Amino acid sequence: MLYVHLHMQITAQLIAELIGGEIVGNGEEVISGPATIENAGPGHITFLGNPKYESFIYQTNASVVLVDKNFVPKEPLDKVLIKVKDVYAALSTLVAKFSNSMSIAPIVSSLASVHPSVTLGEHVSIDDFSIIKPNVKIGNSVKIYGQVFIGDGVTIGNNTVIYPGVKIYHNCSIGDHCIIHSNVVIGSDGFGFVKTENGVYNKIEHVGSVVVEDNVEIGANTVIDRAVMAQTIIRKGAKLDNLIQIAHNVEIGQNTVIAAQTGIAGSSKIGDSCVVGGQVGVAGHVKIADEVMIQAQSGISSTIEKKGSKWYGSPALDYTNYLKSYAYFKQLPEWAKQIKILKDTLSSLNNKVDL
Repeated sequence: MLYVHLHMQITAQLIAELIGGEIVGNGEEVISGPATIENAGPGHITFLGNPKYESFIYQTNASVVLVDKNFVPKEPLDKVLIKVKDVYAALSTLVAKFSNSMSIAPIVSSLASVHPSVTLGEHVSIDDFSIIKPNVKIGNSVKIYGQVFIGDGVTIGNNTVIYPGVKIYHNCSIGDHCIIHSNVVIGSDGFGFVKTENGVYNKIEHVGSVVVEDNVEIGANTVIDRAVMAQTIIRKGAKLDNLIQIAHNVEIGQNTVIAAQTGIAGSSKIGDSCVVGGQVGVAGHVKIADEVMIQAQSGISSTIEKKGSKWYGSPALDYTNYLKSYAYFKQLPEWAKQIKILKDTLSSLNNKVDL
């Protein structure tokens, strides 16, 4: 597999071959890296994904532009084009090739603390000052950066990357091809207490675990609490942004994406392929159907049963109903004036009738 490191040069023709595109122009144009269409300069490759931004392609200084296979310029264009079926999919593949990841030696550092009972796969990297506790199992080609803590009995699948400062508590499970960003905490106790007769809160011990399935990415400073019993589960392909709170016994469905600062209370279940905006709050013991879309800053206080529905507001309403309601709401001050005028007019008419 070819990876193009920063400052390495590559021809447009080779890029086209890597992403399955068709060259229009000079295939020998040399590229040193990707850039946004506004900031690109000579030697950069950029992209045009949305037709409404077409004007930028005539202004950019990039040498090569990824475009849709059906793109036809409306003005003269001196750029090399690479036509592809799906611009964003091709861009994702391309950016992955221009590797600029954090450095880590392909060894277990002598400054790491790895218990003798730990099972290590092949080609494992563990960086300085990480702590790996007893009976941990680590798969092949795993990268563990510095100052990571991995508790007793944790399992980590193949090709997973764990960035600096991550804390994974005991008996949790991480799948294959996962990416866990800095300062994520997995397996901390949930917010569970019992109030006694004298008003004191006694802690409920959490004896469950967290299961993170394959191909999950978890953003920096996100926290996933362990279950009281059984498991908190992040299903395969889910993508969690930074600063998200996942409470005990929650289940996040396959290929669901959740934006930053969302909080999901205990025992709620989010379906497959859902899209959850930033700062959404989900109450406890709520179930959300598959393919549901929730607008940012919405509050979900009850179960959503309709697959593919869209929601907005707090408490959230059906998305279309919310937009209609909000359109009316914005007009309330004007309507209040009109109602007052009508009321005064009716009062005046009534006075005349009485006379």
